[in-house]
Amino acid sequence: MEIKKWIFEAIPNADVIDELSSAINVNAVLCQILIQRGITHFDQAKDFFRPELDQLNDPFSMKDMDVAVKRIQTAIKNKEHILVYGDYDVDGTTSVAMMHSFLTSIHPKVSYYIPDRYAEGYGISTQGIDYAVEQNCSLIISLDCGIKAVDKIAYANQKKIDFIICDHHLPGEHLPEAIAVLDPKRKDCQYPFKELSGCGVGFKLIQAYCIQNDIAEHRAFEFLDLVSVSIAADIVPVTGENRILAFYGLEKINFNPRPGIKALLEVSGLKGKITISHLVFQLGPKINAAGRIDHAHLAVKLLAAINEDEATIIASQISDKNNRRKDFDQNITLQALNKIASDETLKLAKATVLFQEDWHKGVIGIVASRCIEHYHRPTIILTESNGLATGSARSVKGFDIHAAIESCAELLSQFGGHTHAAGLTLPIENITAFTEKFNTIVNSTITEEQLQAKVHIDAYVCLDQITERFYHILSQMDPFGPGNMQPVFAARNLELFETPRILKDQHLKIIVKDKNGKQNLHAIGFGLAHFKDQLETAESFELAFTIQENEYNGYKSLQLYLKDIRFE
Repeated sequence: MEIKKWIFEAIPNADVIDELSSAINVNAVLCQILIQRGITHFDQAKDFFRPELDQLNDPFSMKDMDVAVKRIQTAIKNKEHILVYGDYDVDGTTSVAMMHSFLTSIHPKVSYYIPDRYAEGYGISTQGIDYAVEQNCSLIISLDCGIKAVDKIAYANQKKIDFIICDHHLPGEHLPEAIAVLDPKRKDCQYPFKELSGCGVGFKLIQAYCIQNDIAEHRAFEFLDLVSVSIAADIVPVTGENRILAFYGLEKINFNPRPGIKALLEVSGLKGKITISHLVFQLGPKINAAGRIDHAHLAVKLLAAINEDEATIIASQISDKNNRRKDFDQNITLQALNKIASDETLKLAKATVLFQEDWHKGVIGIVASRCIEHYHRPTIILTESNGLATGSARSVKGFDIHAAIESCAELLSQFGGHTHAAGLTLPIENITAFTEKFNTIVNSTITEEQLQAKVHIDAYVCLDQITERFYHILSQMDPFGPGNMQPVFAARNLELFETPRILKDQHLKIIVKDKNGKQNLHAIGFGLAHFKDQLETAESFELAFTIQENEYNGYKSLQLYLKDIRFE
């Protein structure tokens, strides 16, 4: 296994730590982490731990927002048929469920459309526009897609259909000629927060409509549970406005979840406090599974459900599809890793590009992420769909995979995404040329530092500092995510309290104590079974870990979730 590099956050000035610790009555180690995240005084800490909805940005500061609201007002006044159009992933389906639910509460003529992942692919499709024509729709509101759909919007204009685009992806050189293009990443958009999810942009449109039409803003806030799911699943920064949206979305999920989310929690066996990690690892994959294995309209139907019995039935169906997704995911990941392991050139490469025509299109993004866990480098997984190679790209921290793919644009039919994740389509005959060019670009631009797997550690801690109060304050730093990751701690001079156990041939279960023997804690390391022999012979060792509360048979205890082990 590759040795990971431990990267420690810089320790702030001791006087600054002491000052904040006195001001907010919080442990110095936790204050160190807060300061590392830009929180240095009482008012900032108050805003961080207790964000307020009145801190949300003015939606009308987003370019074209006033135009979008006026166009919806006109559509409602003229009794036009509105089509809500969204992508098939979690961000798209939460967006569509939200917008469709809101519009149907104020207007009777609203439909929705989700493109088929396999027949149509990502984004705006001619089939979707043709569907709008058939339904006599004169306005399409697209969510989580459309920012690069210049040709498709031109086609819609020919059909006399207006478009309002709500997107958060990076725009291309030219914007589509839509009635309104809402995207904080537009160069000419002065909106102060650039990292909204697609559902977040849609929420701002609903918020703006409520403000403009004297509708109580709480009508918009009712959808924050869906917005928080999109924030979690789309891996956008959980800072600034997103932290406020996620905070109140989680509050709604915990105290008053909509029927669809309540049913997903039940089918996932989740009880107690729901955190953003539950959304990332439990709810998100299930919602995604609908579009990966069948059709994403099932996810929209669930998230927009009003009846709890109906939601329970759909959630069970989606859970079954997620189990099938897991089978595909595991099998294809194994095949992909075997391809790399059996090819010396691939093993030593700085990037991975793999193609196999029978791989399931619905899981190739997951497979790309799994490959990065084993081979820490930019990865593209391709399969065949409708006579073309279609794929998902995932990157390592610091390397802009979207820019690398864009440099190969002449070989591609379509591409889009973010710096860390992207999608692409190309003629099968171009795969070899694309692979060669992509590898050349990666070889010339990626650094050895970016290629080394790392564990980022916030602070050292002693085991006897890890108390219930310590964890209580730590848990209030949630929602976690990019920009506010769950703190990773390190502890040194540790020993085993008893012999390590191996679970399912892969996972490590240990009890550790510090040298003075004052405190011992249970720890689990997923995929870390290979450390067992070293642990049994080592005089002492260091652990890198996060802290979780574990509940078993009604008894709660703190447990370390291991990131890595280092021997002294």
